[in-house]
Amino acid sequence: MSELKGACIIGQSGGPSSVINASAYGVIRTALDNGSITQVLGAEHGIKGVLNDRLFDMGLEDPAELELLKYTPSSALGSCRYKIADPDVDDTDYKRILEVFKKHNVRYFFYNGGNDSMDTCNKISKYMMKVGYECRVMGVPKTIDNDLFGTDHCPGFSSAAKYIATSCMEVYQDARVYDTGMVVVMEIMGRHAGWLTAAAALASNAGAGPDLIYVPEVDFDMDKFIADVKRVYAERGNCMVAVSEGIHYADGSFVSEAKTSATDGFGHAQLGGLAAMLADIVKRETGAKVRGIELSLLQRCGAHLASRTDYEESFMAGQAAVENAVAGLTDKMVGFECTREGGKYVCKTKLFDLKDVANTEKKLPLEWINADHNGITQGFIDYCLPLIQGETEMKKVDSLPRFARLKKILAK
Repeated sequence: MSELKGACIIGQSGGPSSVINASAYGVIRTALDNGSITQVLGAEHGIKGVLNDRLFDMGLEDPAELELLKYTPSSALGSCRYKIADPDVDDTDYKRILEVFKKHNVRYFFYNGGNDSMDTCNKISKYMMKVGYECRVMGVPKTIDNDLFGTDHCPGFSSAAKYIATSCMEVYQDARVYDTGMVVVMEIMGRHAGWLTAAAALASNAGAGPDLIYVPEVDFDMDKFIADVKRVYAERGNCMVAVSEGIHYADGSFVSEAKTSATDGFGHAQLGGLAAMLADIVKRETGAKVRGIELSLLQRCGAHLASRTDYEESFMAGQAAVENAVAGLTDKMVGFECTREGGKYVCKTKLFDLKDVANTEKKLPLEWINADHNGITQGFIDYCLPLIQGETEMKKVDSLPRFARLKKILAK
């Protein structure tokens, strides 16, 4: 395929992670160094930045500040939750996107996000093909939920898993210092997929984690839950529980009392309050001292506990997106293909069709959930342990993190 010269746009969308900027840096650094890409533009707040023509000239940033993105949490360019319509129903946004692309001679579009972001990426890719505007589109995966189709795992999950496991191990120590027993309920993110909550099993595997783990892949039974807690508490004098925010009853309704509090821009319920609710129930049923702990945003922005494997792979995903697009490929998402044979972990990038990835959730395999639906099996431990390896090389000043400080100069 002939060389395609033009500018590129990198945008970030959806919930942040501790390594999403490592992927953005992979795109930015690789694009800045590539002769086919004439200008590297960063979209302010994802696709909204494209629609509003709010594009930062990344070539005007200090290279040393850009490099700090690798260890800076959250979305440095700004994120959004904006659902663009089906172009066959309403093509207003697409016409505007095309207008902005033409204005800046954008021939490469990279979108860094999860399921809904890949849907946006897919729609833009197909529209550009339909109208005959040559623009190579690549999805760069990001989601701590680890629920993107095809890929072995998602950038961001590994560091969140490490944070969760470490936090569980620390809380485990704290909850056992007194001569009276305690029940601790840890609420972990995950609306429909239990990957993050399953990560608490890494702490249990290390001898200091939850006794019981509940994920949304199987129905939740309150009576059985209470019986499980009572049994463990009677046997051990303490009980630690990890629950996914999205656990639900057999009729599909969320256990969380906050399920109707709000929805995001894509119509997904905003969950929360589950730990406090279950803690109150357990206290009434057992009379024990009970703590409800909601990790909330901490589990996705805890860059100080990031997995080196995670941020290196995240950078690799962004780098591969640019290299494949310049080589002539489009309409794909970069993912990972991994082997764990003989205890040796090897990870390579692999491309997946955007139409297959868009809006498809990958659930925790049922064989990794125990028969009693209150624990996680060794299969998940073997899968996840290689992903959390290595420590961050985060720069610090006065023992505090030195995060990237971008100038964010708008392109003309």
